[in-house]
Amino acid sequence: MVDIDGVGVFLGLDVGKHAHHGHGLTPAGKKVFDKPLPNSEPKLRAVFDKLKAKFGTVLLVVDQPASIGALPLSVARNAGCQVAYLPGLAMRRIADLYPGEAKTEAKDAAVIADAARTMPHNLRSLDLADEVTAELTMLVGFDQDLAGEANRTSNRICGLLTQFHPSLERVLGPRLDHPAVTWLLERYGSPAALRKAGRRKLAEVVRPRALRMAEQLVDDIFAALDEQTVVVPATGTLDVIVPSLAKSLAAVHEQRRALEARIEALLEVHPLSKVLTSMPGIGVRTGARILIDVGDGSSFPSAAHLAAYAGLAPAIRSSGTSIRGEQPSRRGNKQLKRAFFLSAFAALADPVSRAYYDKKISQGKHHTQALLCLARRRADVLFAMLRDGTSYEPQPAPTG
Repeated sequence: MVDIDGVGVFLGLDVGKHAHHGHGLTPAGKKVFDKPLPNSEPKLRAVFDKLKAKFGTVLLVVDQPASIGALPLSVARNAGCQVAYLPGLAMRRIADLYPGEAKTEAKDAAVIADAARTMPHNLRSLDLADEVTAELTMLVGFDQDLAGEANRTSNRICGLLTQFHPSLERVLGPRLDHPAVTWLLERYGSPAALRKAGRRKLAEVVRPRALRMAEQLVDDIFAALDEQTVVVPATGTLDVIVPSLAKSLAAVHEQRRALEARIEALLEVHPLSKVLTSMPGIGVRTGARILIDVGDGSSFPSAAHLAAYAGLAPAIRSSGTSIRGEQPSRRGNKQLKRAFFLSAFAALADPVSRAYYDKKISQGKHHTQALLCLARRRADVLFAMLRDGTSYEPQPAPTG
């Protein structure tokens, strides 16, 4: 909770790309500022300095502390103002209390300022943890862009191999994430080039990067090459296209590895890191995603609200006498849902999580449904962990 004692003016800011809208209220509710602000340091600083000179302490409150809201927060801090954050979920609930259905920058700024003045318990202070979260947001977003690029490049390589030599694609396609395979394809991009290099040369190329899989990979490659004697027209173009794609894919993988190290370092300094990563199945990327979207969990009144936000709460489909049972929700934060789903899949190595998954399978649910049930249960556990600030303690799976 933010301490508002001594605040002379509450300045709500609805942030925008080119300009923000500011709305200032005194503790008594008198409007003292209501106009657009250009997104530039000199203009922002001039307003902050003027309000400080007239009213004393200025509390700047935004609903987007990262991305387009980063500059006004930084300028406000530098100008000696206090800063705070009104979470988006709280902002939407509070806005429903105000008359009118119009949604404008001016109205949103007024709602933010009035909420800061009258309901300060909804505010969050912006401290080191929030700075780390902002940086994580940028890095995780970039990592997701790179993941999409890697997926597109991998699909392109698989498509070409399937078109000209399906047997070879079945061997190399599932292994494209391995540096040894991209290294190999950078040098020998076609079936003819692989065969010409020979077993011994390929093993020499692969072994330094994948000692344990080198012999098996080379054996699988030549077994695949022997399955097809027909040369599909234009197969020679693979010597030009595949090495270039493999080089691009290797570069993206290298960038992602470097990003993962940076994300892990940031995650470790966040006060909630040990709480999050104590739960089986939560790794660097899934932990960062959950931290960005959930934070300390205080924005969610209950575990059910968190599950609904993540799209993990099942939806009942029924019409009249036709009841089709529970279906996965199509709503919610898709990125957060994916993080919970992937962490649940990774947690199947944990005996307690596996027992719960097996119980759902025995009840007739298929693999994806059972994983979603596990993810939903883990959301309940995670909410309690964040609420209490405690690490994961395995509990026996319920028998009911």
